Parts: sequence; C-alpha cells; structure tokens
Amino acid sequence: MLVLTRKKGQSIMLGDGIEISVVEVNGDAVRIGIKAPRELTIYRREIYEAIQEENIRASRAALEMAGKLKNIRTSSLKGERVRRGRKTPKNSN
Repeated sequence: MLVLTRKKGQSIMLGDGIEISVVEVNGDAVRIGIKAPRELTIYRREIYEAIQEENIRASRAALEMAGKLKNIRTSSLKGERVRRGRKTPKNSN
C-alpha cells in the first residue's frame, strides 16, 4: 500500500483521469473530493462490501431456485417420453 501525506487543498492523481483532493481535515475526519470520469463507479468501502455480499447471496438464491426448478421439471416429466421432439404419454405410440 502506498501511503502519502497531503494537506488541505493538496491532491494526488491516479493515472490521467482521477484526482483525489483533501478538502477538509477536522480531528480524525478527513473530507476528500474525487474528480473522475462519470462512467467510473465510486463507493465507500463499507457500501462496496455490502453490495458484494448481497450479490453473493443473490447468486446463491438463484442457483438454489434453478435446482428447485430442475427438480420440478424432472419430476413432471416422469411417466412421459419424448418422441420426435414432442412429449407423449408412456402408453401412447
């Protein structure tokens, strides 16, 4: 990790398009300003982590639902067979 010392009004550059400036220092709190392209998404770390956790939960729920749907489909197809691309009852020829 790169650690820099900056004073109020000073900034650092990340690449050519991102500038991070120290706007205010008040005790332990530091207000920063960020100039970056609009298409770049910027989150506070705790928000970013919450989004990541929710995405993981959503993925797990989707996988679980897909498994349930597969089981439902499999159980509904029992007693049927596929003939020329169409489902027909087992007794039919």
